[in-house]
Amino acid sequence: MSEAPEETPEPRRRKAAVVVAAVVVVAAALVVGVQFAPKQQQEPANAAATGTPTPSVAKTTTPPQTSTPPKVPEASEFDAWASKTSQWLDIPLRAMVGYAKATTKLGKDVPGCHLSWVTLAAVGKVTTDHGRAQGGQFGATGVLDKALGTIEVRDFYNKVVSTANAAGPLQLSPAIWGRYQASYAGGKPDVQNIDDAALTTGRALCADGHDLSQGQVWWDSVSTLQAAPLFLHRTLATVNVYGTVGQGAAAPNAAVLSAVNFAIDKIGLPYIWGGNGTGGNDPGFDCSGLTTAAYASAGVKLMRTADTQFRSVPHVTDPQLGDLIFYGEPSTKIHHVGLYIGNQQMIDAPQTGQAVQVHSYRKDGDDYAGAGRPTA
Repeated sequence: MSEAPEETPEPRRRKAAVVVAAVVVVAAALVVGVQFAPKQQQEPANAAATGTPTPSVAKTTTPPQTSTPPKVPEASEFDAWASKTSQWLDIPLRAMVGYAKATTKLGKDVPGCHLSWVTLAAVGKVTTDHGRAQGGQFGATGVLDKALGTIEVRDFYNKVVSTANAAGPLQLSPAIWGRYQASYAGGKPDVQNIDDAALTTGRALCADGHDLSQGQVWWDSVSTLQAAPLFLHRTLATVNVYGTVGQGAAAPNAAVLSAVNFAIDKIGLPYIWGGNGTGGNDPGFDCSGLTTAAYASAGVKLMRTADTQFRSVPHVTDPQLGDLIFYGEPSTKIHHVGLYIGNQQMIDAPQTGQAVQVHSYRKDGDDYAGAGRPTA
C-alpha cells in the first residue's frame, strides 16, 4: 500500500473550478497565500432535501431537486426525536432542545424565514461545541454552569478571526445581542442560556425578511454572525452533515461521521502537495492527503493517492455522506478526490494557493469519474 504523495501535483484540472454561490468569499477575506473560492455568477435556489441551503450554480446547470427540510416534530414525538438526534450527532440533549424550541417559535413568528434547526445547531457546534468548549454543561433551565466569554479562533496565519467580545454558547457579538436579544421563557434574556441564545440567533438570521431557503441569503445572513470564511465554511459543512443525518432513518456510520468531522475541523488549512497535515513543516494537505487522514482518524486505512483510492474502494452510483468523490480519467489517471458531505457538496483541498473548503461536487463539463465508499 503506497504512502507516497501523488506522482504529479494534484491541482484541480477540471474544465473550471466548481464554485457555488453559497460557499463564495472574496480572496481578500484571507491573508495572501491561502484563499477560499472566488465569487461567480449565480441564480437563486431553494433548500435541498437535507434541509441545507442549496448553493446557486452556473446558469447552464439545472438546480437539484428539493424537498421539505428536516423539521422539529410535533409535541407527541418531540422527546424521542430529540433524544435520538442528539445522540446521533453528539449534541447535548439540552442544547438540542434549545435549538428546536427556538426553531419552532420562529417558524410561527416568521414562517417566511424557513429557519431549520440544523443552522442553529451548526452555529453552536462551530462556535463552542454546543457549550462544551471550556468544559461546561447546561443545567435543566438551559443555562451554562460555566459562563462562556469569547472563544478565540485563529486562522492558519495566527490571525484572530473570532468576534471580539462575543459570549455564550453561540458566541453572539454585543451588537447582535443588543439588537435581537429575546427570552424564550419571558423575563430578562440571558446570553448564557441556550434557549435565549438560540432564539436571539434565529431572530438575527431571520431579520429584514430573510428567506433562509435561498442559498445566497442564507450565506449573507450567517455572515452577519461572523464574517470569517473559516467560520462560514465550517458552518456550511456542518449544516450539510446535520441535515443529512437528521433526515436519516438509522444512526449514521460512526467511522463516516468521524472522518467527515475531521475534515470539517481542517477547513482553512492550506493545500500542500504531498501534505499529510501533521503540523510543523507539514501544515496542510493535498486532496488525497486530506481523505487519507480523515479516514485514518476513524481507523480506516486508505491508499495514499487519489488514483489508488479510486482503484481500491467499492464504487457507488449515488454518493452518500462520507463517500469519496473522484475526478479524472478512470482508464488512465484520477487526479483529484474530495469527501462528500451531502446536499451535492464536498470538502476538498482544491489546489495550490487555496484552503481546504466546501465545494459543489458537480458542474457541467467537469471530469467527474465517480464515487467510492471506503466503509462499504
